Amino acid sequence: MKVVAYSIKPFEKEFLSKANQKKHDITLISNPLGLDTAIYAEGKDAVVVFTNDEVSAPVVERLATLGIKYISTRSAGTDHIDREATAKFGIKVANVPYYSPEAIAEHAVALAFALNRKLIKANEQGHIFNFTNNGLLGFNFSGKTVGIVGLGNTGLASASIFKGLGCSVIGYDLQFPNNETSIKHVSLPDLYAQSDIISLHVPLTPGTRHIINRDALTQMRDGVMLINTSRGALIKTTDVIQALYAGKIGYLGLDVYEFEKGLFFEDHEHDVNKDKILQELMQFEQVLITPHQAYLTREALQSIADQTIGNLDKWQQNKCVGKACACAKNCRIPVASTSHQ
Repeated sequence: MKVVAYSIKPFEKEFLSKANQKKHDITLISNPLGLDTAIYAEGKDAVVVFTNDEVSAPVVERLATLGIKYISTRSAGTDHIDREATAKFGIKVANVPYYSPEAIAEHAVALAFALNRKLIKANEQGHIFNFTNNGLLGFNFSGKTVGIVGLGNTGLASASIFKGLGCSVIGYDLQFPNNETSIKHVSLPDLYAQSDIISLHVPLTPGTRHIINRDALTQMRDGVMLINTSRGALIKTTDVIQALYAGKIGYLGLDVYEFEKGLFFEDHEHDVNKDKILQELMQFEQVLITPHQAYLTREALQSIADQTIGNLDKWQQNKCVGKACACAKNCRIPVASTSHQ
């Protein structure tokens, strides 16, 4: 199969090469997919994309005119792909439904640890030989209540780590009844009201967009810790900024950002005009932002590469891609819904 893979970073190449074993003719390019770069797909059977690529209706139509029959995304989420457009043009879509949930979970907990124990501030002070303990007061995780929003693969992995720290873990997920997990299942308002720490692990859908908004924040405890390693638009950023000013949010850890498209994964240090909302967020000492790197472990990257190549293998054999199939309208056999990660 002839393939062009967009938004490829140097660290991904070894993993894709190992997974591919020269089975497919894959062109790796660093450019993100968009209307102006879709031309690189000419003469190809499939494109491989990532979360920062533009796979809007106009781009999908352009890909279809170039002969593209398949789109495989190196992510669990497919919210960046216009699924109505792919259905209209008969393009099959696949994702990577499950890849090292531990990688995401461990990063979520790392954000929580770093925020609580003021590790960034302590490191910066140490580098200028200021070894006082002033301003570094934290709390014990043991005995605290952690609310996990989304009990899919990463949510359960995060819950396991927090439990190991001695936390009381509660969870909310419409698809996971209480008798299917060892986690106490509560309503979303109860989770907000009871949790000292809230960690988000749900996909971005119309129903979850801005799930954290002004109304949700008013239901939370004063000084709550909020962690998001899923999708930036789960949070209405302007409402969260106001909650930071008011002291409602005591700690905010983000690996994703509502307006990260065209910003994350690239170096914008020397840009004259920088994102004003992100700059305002970064002025708060109790905010820690990482550049969508929770997935960035060797194990996760190899799993993503293996499954991406596996999707191409099955398409080449005229097979549906099973749990990775994100194109139910176009597939000839029914597929189960994917686990969110």
